Amino acid sequence: MAHTRLDVALLFSARSVRLFAYGALSVVLALYLNQAGLTGAHGAQIGLLFTLTLAGDAGISLWITTTADHAFSRGRKKMLLLGAGLMILAGVVFSLTGNIVLLMIAAIIGVISPSGNEIGPFLSLEQAALSQLLPSEQRTKAFAWYNLAGSLATATGALAGGFLSQGLMHAGFPELASYKAVILGYAACGVVIFVFFLFLSPAVEAAGEAPATKRILGLHRSRGVVLKLSALFALDAFAGGFVIQSMVAYWFHIKRAWWPTGSTSSSALMRGSWEASSSARTFLPASQRCLPSG
Repeated sequence: MAHTRLDVALLFSARSVRLFAYGALSVVLALYLNQAGLTGAHGAQIGLLFTLTLAGDAGISLWITTTADHAFSRGRKKMLLLGAGLMILAGVVFSLTGNIVLLMIAAIIGVISPSGNEIGPFLSLEQAALSQLLPSEQRTKAFAWYNLAGSLATATGALAGGFLSQGLMHAGFPELASYKAVILGYAACGVVIFVFFLFLSPAVEAAGEAPATKRILGLHRSRGVVLKLSALFALDAFAGGFVIQSMVAYWFHIKRAWWPTGSTSSSALMRGSWEASSSARTFLPASQRCLPSG
């Protein structure tokens, strides 16, 4: 029981730190890349880099999550550590170079979120572990709080990233250095997450050996249902790709002549307000389950 509580706390903490980092990064990433020299026609290089980032993360995540439970001993923990390592790698490379080739390689291999939303192998593995650690009657409430923690962390991170970079610029630091501080903070959050995952117990691993049946991408009898749900999520993600947070911040940067405050703080406020409303929608049903009836 003690191990279970510690594992749940570690998974919740890792998600909170991770979404904080994603939120902070999302409001400065396009601005940082622009200052680092990636421009092209109307920011085409930045758009290409974001496309490669999301495509690479999808491919790496699919491989990690479909092999974690049967390819390695203590596979979930090892793959979570690998994901945290890729997050650190992406943050370090993005902070050290403006070379488009190196950035593209880091974008494809590493874990970095231009949208501020969950990305990488973490969500699938953490939810699988939480479902195993918690009794069935507590799972719905736990996942409501899990989503709430992530939404609040993203909102806080967006505000922190925007105001930190804006504050550094007001203190006299160049734009590039101000944005780089947030990128380095992203890598530092990856280190914190890596440490959290180091302390996970064997209880987070799959309960038993998977049956020797033919599977495609880890799916068997649930393949039809999963593919239908994936199609819906893909359509939603496709639409969201037109207005990812980093590009919204970049748009404010271009239009800041008529926008009354700094572009990063403005986009951070918008992101924060959106996440706060999302958190409220999650918090209400979660809190209702915790209130006594009558």
